[in-house]
Amino acid sequence: MLDWVLLDGSVTRGHFLREAADQLAEVRPGQLPRGGVRVVEARAEDAARRADLRAAFDLVVVRSFGPPAVTAECGAPFLEVGGRMVVAEPPDQEPRWPADGLAQLGLAPGRRVTEPSAFQVLEQVAPCPDRYPRRVGIPAKRPLF
Repeated sequence: MLDWVLLDGSVTRGHFLREAADQLAEVRPGQLPRGGVRVVEARAEDAARRADLRAAFDLVVVRSFGPPAVTAECGAPFLEVGGRMVVAEPPDQEPRWPADGLAQLGLAPGRRVTEPSAFQVLEQVAPCPDRYPRRVGIPAKRPLF
Protein backbone atom coordinates (compact mmCIF):
# COMPACT_ATOMS: atom_id res chain seq x y z
CA MET A 1 0.00 0.00 0.00
CA LEU A 2 1.25 3.47 -0.83
CA ASP A 3 0.85 6.39 1.53
CA TRP A 4 0.66 9.80 -0.09
CA VAL A 5 1.37 13.17 1.46
CA LEU A 6 0.22 16.14 -0.59
CA LEU A 7 1.80 19.44 0.39
CA ASP A 8 0.46 22.84 -0.54
CA GLY A 9 0.98 26.24 1.01
CA SER A 10 -2.62 27.27 0.36
CA VAL A 11 -5.46 26.33 2.71
CA THR A 12 -7.94 26.61 -0.18
CA ARG A 13 -5.98 24.24 -2.42
CA GLY A 14 -5.39 21.93 0.55
CA HIS A 15 -9.14 21.75 1.15
CA PHE A 16 -9.69 20.89 -2.52
CA LEU A 17 -7.02 18.15 -2.39
CA ARG A 18 -8.57 16.64 0.73
CA GLU A 19 -12.05 16.58 -0.86
CA ALA A 20 -10.70 15.08 -4.09
CA ALA A 21 -8.87 12.31 -2.20
CA ASP A 22 -12.00 11.52 -0.17
CA GLN A 23 -14.14 11.35 -3.33
CA LEU A 24 -11.63 9.12 -5.07
CA ALA A 25 -11.61 6.76 -2.08
CA GLU A 26 -15.42 6.51 -2.33
CA VAL A 27 -15.43 5.91 -6.11
CA ARG A 28 -12.57 3.39 -6.11
CA PRO A 29 -12.84 1.55 -2.80
CA GLY A 30 -9.86 -0.57 -1.92
CA GLN A 31 -7.59 1.12 -4.45
CA LEU A 32 -7.04 4.30 -2.47
CA PRO A 33 -7.77 3.60 1.19
CA ARG A 34 -9.00 6.42 3.37
CA GLY A 35 -6.03 7.57 5.35
CA GLY A 36 -3.76 6.62 2.45
CA VAL A 37 -3.70 10.30 1.47
CA ARG A 38 -2.73 13.02 3.92
CA VAL A 39 -2.86 16.70 3.01
CA VAL A 40 -0.44 19.10 4.70
CA GLU A 41 -1.17 22.79 4.34
CA ALA A 42 2.17 24.48 4.90
CA ARG A 43 5.05 26.08 3.07
CA ALA A 44 7.75 23.57 2.16
CA GLU A 45 10.33 25.58 4.13
CA ASP A 46 8.25 25.07 7.29
CA ALA A 47 6.99 21.53 6.64
CA ALA A 48 10.53 20.24 6.02
CA ARG A 49 11.40 21.02 9.65
CA ARG A 50 8.66 18.73 10.99
CA ALA A 51 10.03 15.49 12.45
CA ASP A 52 7.29 13.42 10.78
CA LEU A 53 8.17 14.78 7.32
CA ARG A 54 11.93 15.38 7.32
CA ALA A 55 13.91 12.63 5.56
CA ALA A 56 10.72 10.57 5.55
CA PHE A 57 10.17 9.87 1.85
CA ASP A 58 11.78 7.78 -0.84
CA LEU A 59 10.03 9.74 -3.59
CA VAL A 60 9.11 13.40 -3.88
CA VAL A 61 7.28 14.57 -6.99
CA VAL A 62 7.43 18.30 -7.64
CA ARG A 63 6.03 20.60 -10.22
CA SER A 64 8.76 23.11 -10.73
CA PHE A 65 7.33 25.91 -8.56
CA GLY A 66 10.43 28.07 -8.80
CA PRO A 67 13.97 28.18 -10.14
CA PRO A 68 16.00 24.97 -9.75
CA ALA A 69 17.85 26.19 -6.65
CA VAL A 70 14.58 26.96 -4.84
CA THR A 71 12.92 23.69 -5.89
CA ALA A 72 15.95 21.62 -4.83
CA GLU A 73 16.36 23.38 -1.47
CA CYS A 74 12.68 23.02 -0.62
CA GLY A 75 12.40 19.38 -1.76
CA ALA A 76 15.67 17.77 -0.63
CA PRO A 77 14.94 17.84 3.14
CA PHE A 78 11.93 15.54 2.64
CA LEU A 79 14.02 12.77 1.06
CA GLU A 80 15.72 9.89 2.81
CA VAL A 81 19.17 8.95 1.53
CA GLY A 82 18.65 6.87 -1.61
CA GLY A 83 15.39 8.68 -2.38
CA ARG A 84 14.58 10.50 -5.58
CA MET A 85 12.95 13.77 -6.47
CA VAL A 86 11.18 13.97 -9.82
CA VAL A 87 10.75 17.54 -11.04
CA ALA A 88 8.50 18.52 -13.94
CA GLU A 89 10.51 20.57 -16.40
CA PRO A 90 9.57 23.06 -19.11
CA PRO A 91 9.68 21.47 -22.57
CA ASP A 92 12.82 22.05 -24.63
CA GLN A 93 14.74 23.33 -21.60
CA GLU A 94 18.51 22.96 -21.41
CA PRO A 95 19.77 21.06 -18.34
CA ARG A 96 19.69 23.45 -15.40
CA TRP A 97 20.66 21.33 -12.39
CA PRO A 98 24.39 21.87 -11.64
CA ALA A 99 26.00 18.99 -9.77
CA ASP A 100 28.07 21.29 -7.51
CA GLY A 101 25.00 23.29 -6.46
CA LEU A 102 22.93 20.16 -5.80
CA ALA A 103 25.76 18.62 -3.75
CA GLN A 104 25.24 21.32 -1.06
CA LEU A 105 21.85 19.67 -0.42
CA GLY A 106 23.05 16.07 -0.62
CA LEU A 107 21.55 15.74 -4.11
CA ALA A 108 23.02 14.56 -7.40
CA PRO A 109 21.53 14.91 -10.88
CA GLY A 110 20.02 11.71 -12.21
CA ARG A 111 18.18 10.80 -15.35
CA ARG A 112 16.65 13.55 -17.51
CA VAL A 113 13.61 12.67 -19.61
CA THR A 114 12.36 14.87 -22.43
CA GLU A 115 9.74 12.73 -24.20
CA PRO A 116 6.74 12.50 -23.97
CA SER A 117 6.94 14.87 -20.99
CA ALA A 118 10.00 16.58 -19.58
CA PHE A 119 11.25 15.87 -16.09
CA GLN A 120 14.51 15.70 -14.16
CA VAL A 121 15.33 13.06 -11.55
CA LEU A 122 17.49 14.14 -8.62
CA GLU A 123 18.99 11.54 -6.29
CA GLN A 124 19.51 12.06 -2.55
CA VAL A 125 23.03 10.65 -2.13
CA ALA A 126 23.75 12.15 1.31
CA PRO A 127 21.58 13.54 4.10
CA CYS A 128 20.36 17.07 3.50
CA PRO A 129 22.15 19.31 6.03
CA ASP A 130 19.95 20.51 8.90
CA ARG A 131 20.44 24.15 7.91
CA TYR A 132 18.24 23.58 4.82
CA PRO A 133 15.75 24.71 3.94
CA ARG A 134 16.34 28.21 5.10
CA ARG A 135 13.46 30.39 6.41
CA VAL A 136 10.41 31.06 4.23
CA GLY A 137 11.32 33.22 1.25
CA ILE A 138 15.11 33.07 1.72
CA PRO A 139 15.72 30.32 -0.89
CA ALA A 140 14.18 32.57 -3.56
CA LYS A 141 15.88 35.75 -2.33
CA ARG A 142 19.33 34.17 -2.03
CA PRO A 143 19.48 31.03 -4.23
CA LEU A 144 22.25 28.53 -3.54
CA PHE A 145 23.10 28.28 -7.24
